[in-house]
Amino acid sequence: MTKKLYVIGVGPGSKKYLTDFSKEIIKKSRFIIGYKYTLNTIDHLLDTSFNQVFEITMKNQEEIYLNVYNNLMKENDLCTVPFTGDANFSESEVVDRLLYLFGDENVHIIPGISSIQIAAAKSRVPLDKSNIITFHVTGDIEEKKIEMVKSIVDKKSVILVPRPWPSDPSKNFMPSEISLFIKEKGLDTSKIDVWVFENLTNDEKETTFTGKMSSIENKNFSDLSVMVIDQNKRQTYLEF
Repeated sequence: MTKKLYVIGVGPGSKKYLTDFSKEIIKKSRFIIGYKYTLNTIDHLLDTSFNQVFEITMKNQEEIYLNVYNNLMKENDLCTVPFTGDANFSESEVVDRLLYLFGDENVHIIPGISSIQIAAAKSRVPLDKSNIITFHVTGDIEEKKIEMVKSIVDKKSVILVPRPWPSDPSKNFMPSEISLFIKEKGLDTSKIDVWVFENLTNDEKETTFTGKMSSIENKNFSDLSVMVIDQNKRQTYLEF
């Protein structure tokens, strides 16, 4: 049986950051399954006379994945599950489940441009000199918090995705909570440079905050935020 699932990164939210390969696969896919925000990113590519589109939530996604694969897909059909940003970052909990449901041999993962990459470019903090951390997971994040603090102590930059949790604010780990947490660990947040990017690539909503970490305490940011703790020391090839 050759039912194929494509797991595709479609960029942070602007159609300008879609790759040509992603567009090609989406147009060929009989079935499209995704979250509302992500589907809005690719709606200009969808042909309702061909693509069957299923909008999912955390509660109904399992049921829809199984129904499409077991009952709707035919031999040689393609199904695409688009993810905001890059499917290889902050999406492992879902991707691992899709690999289990569809089978590794039937799943193809297509990388996309992530908000992490764009935040690195805008802050001019290189990825290869940074620790990259996502708190955008449902599981325990205590080890990730320790890793973040250690990176700061070691004078490394950190590029991270905070954790919004609208249904239970006590589980939030947004820029304000991150700043307070670092302060509680004994670090002087008034000396740490930080960037917070909201709604990256959205021309109408994108905002950038830059300043000291202490200044973001008790400050609210969008759920669609990326944070850069900037400790970058620039070096050129002339130094080697």
